[in-house]
Amino acid sequence: VKTLHPKIHGGLLAKRDNPLHMKTLKKYQIPKIDIVVVNLYPFEKVVSKEHFTHEEAIENIDIGGPSIIRAAAKNGENVAVVTNPNIYKQLIKEIKENNGEITLETKKKLQKMAFELTAKYDMAISSYLSFSKDSEVFPKKLDISLNKIQDLRYGENPHQKAAFYKLDGSGITSSDQLWGKELSFNNILDIEAAYSIVSYFVNPAVAIVKHNNPCGVATAKTIKDAYLKAYECDKVSAFGGIVAANREIDESSAKEISKLFVEVVIAPSYSNQALEELKKKKNLRIIRCDLINHSNAVKSFDYKKVSGGMLIQEQDIAELNMSDIKVVTKRQPTLQELEDMFFAWGVCKFVKSNAIVLAKNGATIGIGAGQMNRVGSVAIAINQAGNKAKKSVLASDGFFPFPDSIEVARKAGVTAIIQPGGSVKDEEVIKAANKYKMAMIFTGRRHFKH
Repeated sequence: VKTLHPKIHGGLLAKRDNPLHMKTLKKYQIPKIDIVVVNLYPFEKVVSKEHFTHEEAIENIDIGGPSIIRAAAKNGENVAVVTNPNIYKQLIKEIKENNGEITLETKKKLQKMAFELTAKYDMAISSYLSFSKDSEVFPKKLDISLNKIQDLRYGENPHQKAAFYKLDGSGITSSDQLWGKELSFNNILDIEAAYSIVSYFVNPAVAIVKHNNPCGVATAKTIKDAYLKAYECDKVSAFGGIVAANREIDESSAKEISKLFVEVVIAPSYSNQALEELKKKKNLRIIRCDLINHSNAVKSFDYKKVSGGMLIQEQDIAELNMSDIKVVTKRQPTLQELEDMFFAWGVCKFVKSNAIVLAKNGATIGIGAGQMNRVGSVAIAINQAGNKAKKSVLASDGFFPFPDSIEVARKAGVTAIIQPGGSVKDEEVIKAANKYKMAMIFTGRRHFKH
């Protein structure tokens, strides 16, 4: 214990215009402290890492630092408390220009910043302990601390004011913009949607997103091939969309992407040649970001605001394994159908409900999103796929309440279906699939997305 000492806190708390305080300082030979510069232990940085121990987290809880900051901030009109290295230069300049003094106006700003920092620091510790392995999944009280990254030009629409805030140290809030004009509110939403999709897949993958829904997703041996396959799904909707990749974008991929007008490209890295190619598009925004870690337990919560409160749930990060599925039809799926069913199921969880995804050879060929009835989404996906629907597979994020969707899919040439099951009409749905010699898998897990 070095800083928790009466001679330090006395010098911080003593008010210069209080005779009793000044007399006490003199009696105990306590020097006045006019400026305090404190940086806290990096607790938030430690607990935002993918791997850390509980002991490491606890060791990085600063005690003396917050105590000094709070003492100085309480006497903020007399003591300048500096807690942000980004303002050092500005403060030094002010001191030089004011004969070694810091103005009262600046001290009050520093005071506010100091209390904001200690409140945020304590909140981070409380949040960590609330979501630790030994605590209940959803604590009775939850504090959320956000830091503003930037003001945005406007929100979803030009008449709405907006800003971008950071919750923790991972995800797209930690991305780097390498090129282009500033991101919009809608850009950020679509980037999140697109990067969530490609981060899910192990193989090279590309997603093209528009209005928070994918208009094309594909996996392939290369990013270039994945992009071309994804683009083929819906060329009309891809115009003005967001392109995300889960591998480095090379020159050949960049040349293909540059043929289309897109708002944003996001990837883990870019070759120098790819950057040169993409930067030929003056208004294109180029973003570099680490892939989203869907499995990090501390951050695996989804927050949805409602009037007067917040809904909080675990993120839908569960992966499908062979042990999870059940073939419910007489015909078993072929190996190619099985691969495409797993791929389509992976995409389906990122599509707004009611969601239907048609896929063939590791690529979406038709996507039906956001319809109020399931057969409507089936019709949209099939209409988009056209003749490509023949010998394709279909994934549904929820069960089929009636066999009507099976009838529509069969007429289009769909040969295999993957769905959760669980409807009271399951037997009728299975009977329809058997009638048309279709393969059908039940996953036992729903993937609604609102």
